[in-house]
Amino acid sequence: MAIIITDECINCGACEPECPNTAIYEGADDWRYKDGTSLSGKVILPDGTEVDADDAQTPISDEVYYIVPGKCTECKGFHDEPQCAAVCPVDCCVPDDNHVEDEETLLNRQAFLHGE
Repeated sequence: MAIIITDECINCGACEPECPNTAIYEGADDWRYKDGTSLSGKVILPDGTEVDADDAQTPISDEVYYIVPGKCTECKGFHDEPQCAAVCPVDCCVPDDNHVEDEETLLNRQAFLHGE
């Protein structure tokens, strides 16, 4: 499952540099599929959607840091545990029970994002 950042976030920013996929963004900041990945130009996402990886996407949150579900791999392929959760001082980086994914899905996403 993807990780989410709850409203308890204090906007300290500790999580953002820890993400190996650059899936974490400051509230109100645009995000891009290309950030921290090997994606560039027009790509077909695993769900079949075509996007331009270079295009800015609408922020998911305007108030607190947020995680882009389509870029979150729970650090699979990089670390033994999600690094955002490991460094969060208020424990607001938690599994998203509404977006449950198995390890194979997360590893496939990691390979897709990084061209492996």
